[in-house]
Amino acid sequence: MPHLLLVAAHPDPDSFTLALARRMAAAATAAGATVTLHDLYRTAFDPRLTVAEARGQPSDDPLVTAHIHDLVTADALIVLHPNWWGGPPALLKGWIDRVFAPGAAYDFEKKIDEGGLPIPLLRTRAALIVNTSNTAEAREATVFGDPLERMWRDCLLGFCGVQGIDRWVLRIIATSTPEQRAAWLSDAECRVTALLQALTSPRPA
Repeated sequence: MPHLLLVAAHPDPDSFTLALARRMAAAATAAGATVTLHDLYRTAFDPRLTVAEARGQPSDDPLVTAHIHDLVTADALIVLHPNWWGGPPALLKGWIDRVFAPGAAYDFEKKIDEGGLPIPLLRTRAALIVNTSNTAEAREATVFGDPLERMWRDCLLGFCGVQGIDRWVLRIIATSTPEQRAAWLSDAECRVTALLQALTSPRPA
């Protein structure tokens, strides 16, 4: 039974981002997965990296430790957040800083960052990043260069060893119709099902 970790970050509990997260969690549970859903704005998670953590020491915050455990034991990861200024909400960035910790998500040969190549540690086999956006795809690519793509795929998940990385961008949220949102919610269920099926399929010899 695969373990799926979902992390959602949006201050509005009635946001479409949270609607997607709840639908995906329900679909994964119905498919037989063990699901952990962290709605970061509805928890007491403190995004502020401590001095000790910034120096590579383990966190002494029990909530951070619990979130790290959820990450390192996850077979699959789904993260949902809006695109704000080309990045995730500050709370989610703080979660990344504290939970993708050295010794948990990655490490270095000498246990210290001296500019060398990292040792990826995550066992997570697949990740899906879901972004809600009000920027047209062509403008995102030509004007902004899609920084979220580089951040998630190259700077974070690939760095920590996640191999199967996919990203789904829903746009334009501000002008989307109820019919479009219903279609997206149905698509979200299908994507979760496909993700779990890929996890349970036999690996090639």
